[in-house]
Amino acid sequence: MRELFEYATIRIVPRVERGEFVNVGVMLYCQRSRYLDLRCRLDEGRLGVLDPYLDPAVVVAHLAAFHAVCCGGEQAGPAGRLTAGERFRWLTAPRSTVVQTSPVHTGLTGDPEAELDRLVALLVDPPGSPFPPPVPDSAAR
Repeated sequence: MRELFEYATIRIVPRVERGEFVNVGVMLYCQRSRYLDLRCRLDEGRLGVLDPYLDPAVVVAHLAAFHAVCCGGEQAGPAGRLTAGERFRWLTAPRSTVVQTSPVHTGLTGDPEAELDRLVALLVDPPGSPFPPPVPDSAAR
């Protein structure tokens, strides 16, 4: 049975004032399946083209915090106590920080996890390139 899902692309915006970004992940929420997860792949070479002075370790730390909120729980602070849908809305709210999300999009799927993998390949991975290694704590749970 195909179910409605929502997703947003996760972007790194090294210099917010310039508005340039690199897609580094996708977050997908499917209410009916009670599914909320994200996958991130940080290509340091692509990021370095936009800002060679941005420290990738700092970006990884920010993405790990983003992932912690996505997963929920006490380790994510007050946002971690929200429901999955509330956490998705909180993470996709517009913000002017280095880690941002695209507008939310929708679709139908019979397999949210496979759909998330498909969207990452489509929206994050460079065409024809091998997959960069996943950001720690953001691949599989």
